[in-house]
Amino acid sequence: MDRAARPRPPVFRALGNKDPHETLVVDGDTYTRQDIYKHDSWAATARYRCGSREIVCKLNRTQSIGLLPMKWLGRFLARRESFAYEQLQGLSGIAPMCRVIKHENTTLPHAAGHDFIAGHPLQEREAVKDHFFPQLLNLLREVHSRGFAYVDLHKRENILVSDLGEPYLIDFQISFYSPQSWLAKLTGRTILLHLLQQSDLYHLTKHILRIRPDQIELLGLKSYAEKPWWIRAHRKVAVPFRQTRRWLLSKIGVRGKSGRSSSEVFAEHAFREENNKKAA
Repeated sequence: MDRAARPRPPVFRALGNKDPHETLVVDGDTYTRQDIYKHDSWAATARYRCGSREIVCKLNRTQSIGLLPMKWLGRFLARRESFAYEQLQGLSGIAPMCRVIKHENTTLPHAAGHDFIAGHPLQEREAVKDHFFPQLLNLLREVHSRGFAYVDLHKRENILVSDLGEPYLIDFQISFYSPQSWLAKLTGRTILLHLLQQSDLYHLTKHILRIRPDQIELLGLKSYAEKPWWIRAHRKVAVPFRQTRRWLLSKIGVRGKSGRSSSEVFAEHAFREENNKKAA
């Protein structure tokens, strides 16, 4: 960790000066916080335990930006993610969801959660079992069949390898859903859904090429190896935006000179620690 970096100021933290609650009441049971995984501008994510059950709870943004209230954004993101988990329940590779999340006697409309999956984020050169990527591809196709595009599959930290070697998808905060209706077709949502689903397959193929290139032909993904035009177009905007954001966070001292998240005092430490263990 870069020693020059310092914690984010409140405006760059989803909960401002606050941390995730020490205790939560989830589906009627009281859970105690065990760890805080991440606290960025969008959400604070923490692990909680009640008896033998552990959950991961995401508390989305409530902190205002100046005079601009942002609680509406936290509620929107929580509803979006909870809806995705609800629609995808029962799929192997999707964790059971938390339905009612409260602090004391107050329901938290900006919170979403699911069961904790013992495992670790997929590593860049990890030796996964032969069945890992076939199962992950089947899971992704099931997600697609239910009207969703995952959207965030380019991040390896969103792909979990369970302690049993099984694949799980987490973090549906920016997933995209479109019903198969005439209105969705009329407004172009189904076209956008198709493009985003194709992007999911491209990003999955990219991970497989790095880790198990021998399975590309077997899984029928060779045609997805080339970067689609819409991803190239998106990166014309996304890359300068990301670079500007990194520069800003580095300039105010939140990140080190590189501007990367790994240089933050507190950023996705579970993912970073796993990388450190692999490198040791």
